[in-house]
Amino acid sequence: MRIALVSPYDWSVPGGVNSHITNLGREFMRHGHQVTAVAPSSRPTGHEPPWVKIIGHSSIGLPASGSVANVSISYNLGPKVKRLLTRESFDVVHVHEPFMPLLPFQFLRYSSATNVATFHAAREGGSRLYAYSRFIIRPWWGNIHGRIAHSYSSLRLIGKHFADRYRVIPSGVDCAAFAEAPPLAQYLDGKRNILFLGRLERRKGLPFLLEAYAQLKTESPDLRLIVVGGDGGLRPVCERYVQQNHVADVVFAGYVSEEEKARYFRTADIYCAPNTGAESLGLVLLEAMAAGTPIIASRIEGFADVLTDEREGLLVPPRDSEAIYAALKRLLCDSAIREELGRQAGKTALSYSWERMAARVLEFYEETAGSRRREGDSPSGSRTDDRPGGER
Repeated sequence: MRIALVSPYDWSVPGGVNSHITNLGREFMRHGHQVTAVAPSSRPTGHEPPWVKIIGHSSIGLPASGSVANVSISYNLGPKVKRLLTRESFDVVHVHEPFMPLLPFQFLRYSSATNVATFHAAREGGSRLYAYSRFIIRPWWGNIHGRIAHSYSSLRLIGKHFADRYRVIPSGVDCAAFAEAPPLAQYLDGKRNILFLGRLERRKGLPFLLEAYAQLKTESPDLRLIVVGGDGGLRPVCERYVQQNHVADVVFAGYVSEEEKARYFRTADIYCAPNTGAESLGLVLLEAMAAGTPIIASRIEGFADVLTDEREGLLVPPRDSEAIYAALKRLLCDSAIREELGRQAGKTALSYSWERMAARVLEFYEETAGSRRREGDSPSGSRTDDRPGGER
């Protein structure tokens, strides 16, 4: 098959959706399919795979679920999308976050291939975007032939605003890469390592972990907290807390590569994810699980979908530093529990391998295309009528 994987997000900015597309595309190509990933990019990184096509060379940061979404709102994307569709004659156009401005929308507008959409976002209270834009989105809803929810929490969000049929297919994880990564020697000095890994923004909850760690450190001097992740605006606040409270052995490692990330998980005695909400799946939990690292995580939608309390890790109430402290102390005092949680975590992660997840997506493509053929709605290249389409 000729497959287009379309992202709304700036390719030069690391993020979960672009990582999802990269891994999905690689797995498809490994099975002989022709893949083109399409995304905007505000700057060349020099690391784009040759199968990535950049459409749109500027982006703007929009607030989204407590984070920032870097998307293109350029209004000259349509002609470029039409030319690409005509030239490539894709069998499947798979758009991710189809109504996030503005690139995926243009593909839905013009594509007459089998159009599949994945909805990644999750937000416990619903989406203002969907609520306020419902009348704009509804005329284009029928241009989506197959709908995938990234997780059950994503399904709850999109289903609240647009009732329809969805297939839940989560992201995968490269189990071997995380299980076989060597630990980082500089941290193997006798101290026990607690790892935080995530963008330094409020919804990732690092301040609650810092409070818990500060209390633990006074009781157990042999601890170290390693903070890995790009700055989302919260790093100065956290560094100031560490300095003012004289909290020792806190390492701010900054952004690291995918290869280094696996090594940090393998270095950690415990991985802690104190996120406060708006998490679709908890991919970072799957990565920790694949590395066999015992986990303490907030009991929030997305996380609770992949991690069972007392099985792969411990779930604690969000925004509760005392609960984090108690869970950390319990695991640090019992190596047998840590070992069992890590063993079970590695076993569970295998069911989320990219090979399995990509196979499920390909199967869904075939089912969706088959349904179109049975209904007499066969692909015919690119749609050239610029007028909004209704339900089909």
